[in-house]
Amino acid sequence: MKALRKYLDKVKPNFQKGGKYEFLHSTFDAFETFLFVPDKVTSRGSHIRDGVDMKRTMIMVVLALVPALLFGMWNTGYQHTLSIGESWSLWQTFFFGFIKVLPIIVVSYVVGLGIEFAFAQYRHHEVNEGFLVTGMLIPLIVPVDVPLWMVALATAFAVVIGKEVFGGTGMNVFNPALTARAFLFFAYPSYMSGDKVWVNGLMAGNVPVDGFSGATPLAKAAAYNQLPSAYDMFMGFIPGSIGETSTLAILIGAAILIITGIGSWKIIASTFAGGLVMGLILNAFAVNPFMEIPAYYHLIMGGFAFGAVFMATDPVTAAQTSRGKWIYGFLIGVFAVLVRVLNPAYPEGMMLSILLMNAFAPLIDHYIVQANVNRRLKRAAVAAKTK
Repeated sequence: MKALRKYLDKVKPNFQKGGKYEFLHSTFDAFETFLFVPDKVTSRGSHIRDGVDMKRTMIMVVLALVPALLFGMWNTGYQHTLSIGESWSLWQTFFFGFIKVLPIIVVSYVVGLGIEFAFAQYRHHEVNEGFLVTGMLIPLIVPVDVPLWMVALATAFAVVIGKEVFGGTGMNVFNPALTARAFLFFAYPSYMSGDKVWVNGLMAGNVPVDGFSGATPLAKAAAYNQLPSAYDMFMGFIPGSIGETSTLAILIGAAILIITGIGSWKIIASTFAGGLVMGLILNAFAVNPFMEIPAYYHLIMGGFAFGAVFMATDPVTAAQTSRGKWIYGFLIGVFAVLVRVLNPAYPEGMMLSILLMNAFAPLIDHYIVQANVNRRLKRAAVAAKTK
């Protein structure tokens, strides 16, 4: 690492003002700060210097996503073996999924980072770190058989329309990864929903597979009221988005985020609580089979757990106040189950719920702060009268 540091110090003047490659300063800075902690500090006032900068925070989120990613790769191969009626070894199954998932990840990062670098160069700004996470989230929330050109188009839409038009990382109103998912969901619904997506059971030899449905539990619940066991849904042995099927793997990621202090446990807990409460209310007034689904099923079905852990906790688009986080997360859980049950046309209500609450997060914080101000003013008025 010392040799690399010396080499970077040697070539760095070429990328600074007046250097031969000054126009590539943003690109060089991005790679340098990715490899080493920046040496920049605040110049005024007291401050604490910490080795954990934004890039390290983003990388920790990516590490928290690894359990869901690895299981998603294995599950891709597993669902494929089910579709063709064969039994493969653990490594054969995983390698098949790895080959199918890797191109989606590569396309997501190449397109997204390419746009990020282009905007940074044009604006003469530093490259934003946010896409380190977004580039991994997008592949995990799409079906494995989604065409790569759709992934590229959705990624470009998420970066340009979902983030850069607002000013870049930290300024966006909506979660960029969910913006990509929403774009695909409404622009190409046949690729994102239905009974025979989500499974790469394309061919048995050169013959199309017949008689196998890759419907997700949500699709089955909405159409046929036929659900897998709670154990299968919790472990993830079901069709679904690449990273959303295993609640166990997602909870491992949640533990990493909470222990490191990166993810808000208040938002995660309140989201699950909101979903459970709404599920129990629907159970109490059940007038159709979908409303009779046990409330806890909603927490382990579809993208609920993944959204609660990795999407709702996005520090840019979530509520910032302590009490606001409880309200924000609870309403996400409530609306997710409400949309899922009462509007079967959109069985994956988590996406719509988070995007809705992204829009209302600033309003929630505003009223929380204003309420605190009003309470303090009242206390001050009372104290003034008693003197």
